[in-house]
Amino acid sequence: MASTKRETLVQTAERLFYEEGFHATGIDRIVAEAGVVRMTLYNNFASKDALVAAVLRERQDRFLRQVDEAVAASQPGQTTRALVAAHGEWLRTCGYRGCILVKAMGEFAEHSPAIYAEALAAKNELRGRIADALRADGLAPDGLGERIFLVLEGCNAAVPVLGAEPAAREAATAVDALLTAAGGAEA
Repeated sequence: MASTKRETLVQTAERLFYEEGFHATGIDRIVAEAGVVRMTLYNNFASKDALVAAVLRERQDRFLRQVDEAVAASQPGQTTRALVAAHGEWLRTCGYRGCILVKAMGEFAEHSPAIYAEALAAKNELRGRIADALRADGLAPDGLGERIFLVLEGCNAAVPVLGAEPAAREAATAVDALLTAAGGAEA
């Protein structure tokens, strides 16, 4: 539950952006559903783009906290699998409309380089977490990390088609095969 008007705005905007798209969702709709006046939005965010950036950052922060908690609790040699399991759990709980970062990259690539850069930075954070997990498992991340990233991105794209559970399960199976082939510990 949101405790401040800013949090209410971010949560409302996140839901609407995810369900309906960034450009399809207007400021009037956001403030109406958040139950605030337009000035409250502009007292907290300089522009709609600033609100979009806050939504992306805060959603990514929640995702990375979930990943980091899973990694910290993982057994030796199972760090990468724990990361993949956390990714799957995120997909199971956040909805079936694909990746909000990819949506943002698609909608903002041409006319808002800052939003595109925010989404790209978030994707690169995940790539970094994958590389760190592989190193923790005693595996070289070169190449393998990119393949795992591609599997997870494919999983994100498959959620609207297959559903979160089957997509996450198949991604985990694919990553397990990659790790085993690379000499990682068995699951």
